[in-house]
Amino acid sequence: MMLDLKPLDKIDPGTPLSELNKTKLSAVQRGLAICGYPIGDVDGLHGPKTRNAFAELVSDTGHGHPSIVSEDVLTYLKSRNKKLITILASPSSTEEDVKDQIAAMFKFIGLPLTTQISYGLATTQWETAHTFKPVREAFWLSESWRKKNLRYYPYYGRGYVQLTWENNYRMYSGILGLDLLGDPDLAMRPDVALFVLAHGMKTGTFTQRTLEQYVNRTQTDFFHARKVINGLDKAQEIADIANQYLSDS
Repeated sequence: MMLDLKPLDKIDPGTPLSELNKTKLSAVQRGLAICGYPIGDVDGLHGPKTRNAFAELVSDTGHGHPSIVSEDVLTYLKSRNKKLITILASPSSTEEDVKDQIAAMFKFIGLPLTTQISYGLATTQWETAHTFKPVREAFWLSESWRKKNLRYYPYYGRGYVQLTWENNYRMYSGILGLDLLGDPDLAMRPDVALFVLAHGMKTGTFTQRTLEQYVNRTQTDFFHARKVINGLDKAQEIADIANQYLSDS
């Protein structure tokens, strides 16, 4: 089941994070990930990324002790998951629908600034060849060409941005609760593509750089923000599109 956090219901409030079994801790990890905290793979292991992400969530929300799973934390994670499911289930049949989804998803994941949303829209417009529909890497070529020429096949780029490499498909399989490893084409689903776009730009999935490094409350560097996705390839063209969205907002 996509975004299944039901094991949270079986956690007794007040339980130390370190005492959760693998199933329960995996649900907490999934909850942290959908809130935009970088936890890596959902593996049910009590490692440093999970500890740090949990402590950061507690600090950000004021919900108790940084190593204790309080009732407030459980309620918060469940409510955020419910909100996310609503966003992902919203209409995506038209370009305007997708733009509205992107804006809602960016606000949800912690990229609420108009500048950040403008850059997300510009990136999606460029990466999808102005279609606002999920695309395959080198979509103008055949699957046989991709199989022959892409060394990371079958985990080539798919989505609103190019989700690539087996490790990233594995990570999003764990977060979303979908078998993207067994069926990479699930990354072409609009709801999956939307989550990967926002979560990846928030946490640095694609290049280890986050959108907030370049676009935040004190700076708006649309040109270098391209490093979040793909070096400086077409950086000026995408910056120009982002500036147009910003001026229209």
